[in-house]
Amino acid sequence: MSESLTSLGNPTSSKFSTDPHIEPATSARERASFKAEMGRISRQSGVVFLGTIFTAVMGYAFKIYLARFLGANALGLYALGMTIVSFLGMINVVGLPESAVRFVAMYSASKRYEELRSLLWNGSWILLATNLAFCAILLRFGPWAVKRFYHSPQLARYLPLFAAIMVTAAFNVFYGNVLTGYREVGRKTVIAKFVASPVTIAGSVLLIWLGYGLWGYLIAQIVSAICVMVLLISFAWLLTPSEARSPNVSKLWIDREVWSFSAAMFGVGMMQFLMVQTDRVALGMYRGIHDVGVYAVVASLIAYETIFLQSVNQIFAPVIADIHARGEHALLGRLFQTLTKWILGLTLPLAIVLIAFARPIMAIFGHDFEAGWLLLVIGTCGQIVNCGVGSVGFLLLMSGHERRLVRVQIVMAAVMVLLCFKLVPVWGTLGAVVAAAITNIGMNLWNLAEVRKLLKISPYNKSYLKLLPSVAGAAILTLFLKRAPFFAGAEVASIALTLLLSYGVFIALAFAMGLDDDDLLITNAVFARIRLIFAREQDVK
Repeated sequence: MSESLTSLGNPTSSKFSTDPHIEPATSARERASFKAEMGRISRQSGVVFLGTIFTAVMGYAFKIYLARFLGANALGLYALGMTIVSFLGMINVVGLPESAVRFVAMYSASKRYEELRSLLWNGSWILLATNLAFCAILLRFGPWAVKRFYHSPQLARYLPLFAAIMVTAAFNVFYGNVLTGYREVGRKTVIAKFVASPVTIAGSVLLIWLGYGLWGYLIAQIVSAICVMVLLISFAWLLTPSEARSPNVSKLWIDREVWSFSAAMFGVGMMQFLMVQTDRVALGMYRGIHDVGVYAVVASLIAYETIFLQSVNQIFAPVIADIHARGEHALLGRLFQTLTKWILGLTLPLAIVLIAFARPIMAIFGHDFEAGWLLLVIGTCGQIVNCGVGSVGFLLLMSGHERRLVRVQIVMAAVMVLLCFKLVPVWGTLGAVVAAAITNIGMNLWNLAEVRKLLKISPYNKSYLKLLPSVAGAAILTLFLKRAPFFAGAEVASIALTLLLSYGVFIALAFAMGLDDDDLLITNAVFARIRLIFAREQDVK
């Protein structure tokens, strides 16, 4: 991405007002920079968003299939197995994948090919060595751990497959981030979404139909991961300058600046594991695999709520580092405001539908899962805050304040662990989702406060008020369609139509309320991209 984040210091700029209600200047130069960066973000994010939507639609149907054919117990075993993979996978990558995003971009831009060669080649063999070591640890001590802590000895026979998933995941994350460092997020998305998901789904359906059950699902994931790994490594090789393609056997280590950043990323990863996986671990210890299975389905549905935020984050992260290194803080603040407003606005119709239709959505997965509707409502409310503050975590991380981010995550991880082991024994899955929501809200609000304090920027301005009629219109339509009798017995069609119409109402009212200059730049970039796609199709015909 850029030079060492710790060397960038605390940015200050007189060009950008600390008052979130004062509109940023619109000089010709700044407008041109904003247009260029927003065009880049919108194009790349559009590809990521389409990939995410594709995966979400297929994944939703696939999760229904898994829930009905495997059941809550099998999904609970899978979720517990993935907590082990997540824990070991956080340690065995030693922060290198996150470093790849930053230093691949920095080394390639500054033509430091020797350092780039060292990162790619030496990073690969280090990952291979650490993963083989942790595979041995998993296979040796895993059966004891799952019996002692999860009280699920049946999970032990699946551990060799989870070990294979762990190894392939490490290399896929690393080389996926290498492509991100080269700013090829669209290509990465095509591989990770449009290749991986269909292969996994097709393989799983076939093997489950043949009677292999959870074994079939895990084997299909491994096959898909191997396909993705081959493609990612191939494209990384093509994108790497020829000067950095061959290994240097005289230098089999990585520069200190990479390890320094990797150490910070290791701390971030540890805290993220505690915040993301502690709820499942606590449920496995106190409640059993059935509750874990129900909770895992709820968590996967809640994750769909962040598709707009994730789509923007994947390309906005290196852009933050680039703009901050150039000292264009007014441009960074302006991008932050505009992107956060539309992330929140586009997330709210989806959140409203998830809350309004929580019970029928969970019922689609089967009778065992219907009781999880309240969990879906609470979790959705927590994610609204996450989307409402925008890319605050990446702003701290990519602007040289990763230690502040780690500090926030350490405290909130402790809160998460404390809440889970206090609430789960008493409330079960409800306690887990309440703990996760409180942690999510607290962490994001704290990160927002740090961004305002350190970077002197805020995501909010008076243009947010124009979203109120659009959100209200989407909410009224959703509640009306929920009570409408003409979709009785057709829950899937009712939910899909409501979601589609609510977004239609939201967009129509947003245009009716009027768009400011920054909004017009985004919409023009999106429509230009759509026109280009259709023009290419016409040329082909």
